Amino acid sequence: MEQYNNKAIASLVLGIVSLVFIWFNYFSFIGIVCAIIGLIFAIQIRKAAELEGFKPNGMATAGLVLNIIGLALCSVVLIACVACVGILGTAAYIS
Repeated sequence: MEQYNNKAIASLVLGIVSLVFIWFNYFSFIGIVCAIIGLIFAIQIRKAAELEGFKPNGMATAGLVLNIIGLALCSVVLIACVACVGILGTAAYIS
């Protein structure tokens, strides 16, 4: 049970870190990596809960939600930054 609590804490922390990296434009890929690792931990806790018959704690659920939100938002920010650089590069080339 202790290992599941540690994974739940890690998932929650990685979800928070992924949300922080939304504000760092090109470094949002670090947030994407953190969110993916946090999702893996949260999904492992969910599967273990089904197999062993216990209910996952609130930290595991919060980590799952934060990692999903962090992954989505970091991906959008990274795509937007790449698109902006592409547009600026094209504008500089035309003029």
